[in-house]
Parts: sequence; C-alpha cells; structure tokens
Amino acid sequence: MELTNCANCGAVFAKNVVDICPKCYREEEKAFEIVYKYLRQQKNRSAVLHEIAEDTGVEEDLIIKFLKQNRLRSANLPQLHYPCESCGKPITEKTLCSSCSSRIVSDWSTAKQEVEETKSESELGSSYYIDVKKNKN
Repeated sequence: MELTNCANCGAVFAKNVVDICPKCYREEEKAFEIVYKYLRQQKNRSAVLHEIAEDTGVEEDLIIKFLKQNRLRSANLPQLHYPCESCGKPITEKTLCSSCSSRIVSDWSTAKQEVEETKSESELGSSYYIDVKKNKN
C-alpha cells in the first residue's frame, strides 16, 4: 500500500481505493446520507443545487462530487445541474457539456493529424536517394 496525504484534511494514510482518509470518508458518507434522505422526499426533488446545500448544510462541491460519481442520479432530479468543468454551462451528467466534449475531440483529431503530417514530412526530409545507375564512360 502507498502512503499519501488526504485530499481533504492533509492527514497521512495508507491509500486504498479512495483519495481521502478513513475519517474524511466517514464524514462524506454522513453528508451523502443527509443529501440522499433530503432528495428522497417528493417535495425536494425539484430543488436546485444551492437550495440542497442550504437546506442540508452540505457543501455544493461535495454534492457535485456525488453527482459526478453517479451516486445521485440527476435523471431523477430535473432541476439539479452543476457547471461544466470547461465552460461553466449547467449540465446534469459527466464533467463536460456536449459542446466542450465535441470541441476537445475535434482539437484532438486536428492535433493528431498535424503530428502525423509532421512525422511524415520529417521521415521524407531525412531520406536521401542514391543514383544507382552510374555513368560508365
């Protein structure tokens, strides 16, 4: 096992599956239970992120973490949005909106093509040819 620092409190612990220490993990689980119980009530299913955070006392960042981990299903919570990590546009799943995802894929394809073209040009540029047919006079 690898020793590492907790991403939340900085304590040293033996890293297992999660990147936080057991104490912080237990605290996160308690926070998840609070949010989950809150959202199970029919009247709270239309709450937005800041309302959930305000009513439960759980930080918005932690609620977003639960959403990104698919521990809270945004499909069942129509008003629950969080910002795209690239542009900030409200999204309900994953970490990037569809336009940012498309842009990244497009940029990646363009960069890959440029690298391949540069590679081809450098391979051709480093080649030289010898005239095998010599003039024999």
